[in-house]
Amino acid sequence: MKNFIKSFRLTLVFCVFFSVFYILILWIFAQVASPNAGNAEVATLDGKVVGAANVGQSFTQDIYFWGRPSCAGDGYDAASSGGSNKGPTNEEYLAEVEARIDTFLLHHPYLSRKDVPTEMVTASGSGLDPDITPACAYVQVKRVASARGMSEEAVKAIVDKAVEKPFLGMFGTEKVNVLKLNIALEESKK
Repeated sequence: MKNFIKSFRLTLVFCVFFSVFYILILWIFAQVASPNAGNAEVATLDGKVVGAANVGQSFTQDIYFWGRPSCAGDGYDAASSGGSNKGPTNEEYLAEVEARIDTFLLHHPYLSRKDVPTEMVTASGSGLDPDITPACAYVQVKRVASARGMSEEAVKAIVDKAVEKPFLGMFGTEKVNVLKLNIALEESKK
């Protein structure tokens, strides 16, 4: 019984430590070392907050760049973040991908089926991915430029500025934040 009481006390101490102090230490570290004091990076347009830059959003109009599809809830739902768990042989999954390819080609008639970027028709693991590769952004330049009545060169220049390089030049890959890119497009017409 004496060992049981010691074990129980030790368990309580570790529960309190890991559920309070450990989280407090992480919170303090985030306040000091992370950008925006550990809070989500918000994106603004005309002084209004239009979204969190680290969570994907649904853009479906031709005047905007599109991000990756989302299987999280009804789409980009942070409360139900996660992939679909459907494998590459699942008939329902294959039908969804085919429908996405058809929709993408409908809005990008200048592309052939083999030129559709895979990431534009498959959802990310979290369903909340805010970024696309530069190649996916450049594929959409012609559509966006045409819909906005802008030259392709002007839209491509905006994409060029939006490309984020890997951290320290070696950690990660080049990426484009879709929300920030669309905000840059909106600001360019002013």
